Amino acid sequence: MIFKTFNPLEDKTLRIIDNAGKIINKELFPDLDNETIIKAYKSMLYARTADEMAISYQRQGRMYTYPPNMGQEAIHIASGMIMRQNDWLVPTFRELGVMLAKGVSVKEIFIYYMGNEQGSNFKQANHVLPICVPIGSQFLHATGIGYSINYRKKDEVVFSFIGDGGTSEGDFSEALNFAGVWKVPVIYIIQNNQYAISVPVQNQTKSINLAVKAVAFGLPGIKVDGNDFFAMYVACKEAFEHVRAGKGAVLIEALTYRKGAHTTSDDPTKYRTKEEEQEWDKTDPLIRLKRYMDDKGIWNEDEEKLIENYKQEIDQQFTEAENLTPYQLEDVFDYMYDEMPDILKKQKTDYQKFLSWKEKRI
Repeated sequence: MIFKTFNPLEDKTLRIIDNAGKIINKELFPDLDNETIIKAYKSMLYARTADEMAISYQRQGRMYTYPPNMGQEAIHIASGMIMRQNDWLVPTFRELGVMLAKGVSVKEIFIYYMGNEQGSNFKQANHVLPICVPIGSQFLHATGIGYSINYRKKDEVVFSFIGDGGTSEGDFSEALNFAGVWKVPVIYIIQNNQYAISVPVQNQTKSINLAVKAVAFGLPGIKVDGNDFFAMYVACKEAFEHVRAGKGAVLIEALTYRKGAHTTSDDPTKYRTKEEEQEWDKTDPLIRLKRYMDDKGIWNEDEEKLIENYKQEIDQQFTEAENLTPYQLEDVFDYMYDEMPDILKKQKTDYQKFLSWKEKRI
């Protein structure tokens, strides 16, 4: 059991390849054929391309505030490869890659960040909860779903994500406490990207790591190199088999780095150094996996052409999202209450006045 071998109380980290893409833990290298590894890299590359383009669209004023995902692709794609169609994804707001892996379209992601709730209507993705912006509340949802799975005796597993800052929220502890009591089939993944907006992880906790927080709740926990695709795949696979066997939940701390800003309204140069960023650049998950494939001679694609094809497809989906039927005013105000309260009536009137003023300006 990797949970015993990589005991978080001893601050051990599961790592399978180094920054040069060389295998350093042959015994734990997963049984993946070359085709699957190449597909994983392409999925990571697609997610990064979509992420970079989303930032560009936002900077052009064509989309609202957006949280960059760059640097965390290995976590997303590795966990997404383990999920089945009937398993549950309970995300926070920085899981672009895993949402795409689960079947959410990049068009739906764009619609959401254009302020339209139809972006949460995932037509091709089963058992995916909407993006959760409140910090930590999604873990409670995941625990509740896990309880219902046990109650209904279903063969389903829940994957839920949180940031390092989210571990300071009460919801985090409450969710894990009842996860231990109820032995729910949930895999909780902490994306430790080193910063909760501007607050570094060392200011969040005095624990030796974040995975060790599982111990108090009677759960197995493990710290993983989240920029190592193979390590993340092994950890998620072992956790998946553990919870499916009825042994209860697992907590995974995925050690990574948020290469971009917290959101497009943030400036990371205010709180971290260029030297730190350059040091973490050496661990980039795409570069490491690419170096592994080059070393094994299994990558023969024209990457520039591949990225160009991705850009064309993504831009087409963005255009479709941008040309979506405008959000209906009635959908915002008219269906929240059986009888609309006065405060909401006033808000609707004020917004109608604003729209009228805006139209006259145009």
